[in-house]
Amino acid sequence: MAKSKNHTNHNQNRKDHRNGIKKPNRFRQESTLGVCAKFLKNLKFAKKHNLSTKQQLKRAAYRKAQKEAKAKKNAAAAQPKV
Repeated sequence: MAKSKNHTNHNQNRKDHRNGIKKPNRFRQESTLGVCAKFLKNLKFAKKHNLSTKQQLKRAAYRKAQKEAKAKKNAAAAQPKV
């Protein structure tokens, strides 16, 4: 007696593509269940110390002013004294 067929993939691809193969929906915020505790703890601190846009602009302006003052000071020091 002949052996019976154990497996075939015939027509499966066509069936899959009839309704289209869709990507799974991506949610706005993925669950953190099962995520490494060390990573989550670091994530918490990173979020806590993030600056708001207003604070970022304020800090950038302050640093720019400091940089310009330092450059001005260095330029004055580089001038030969007469």
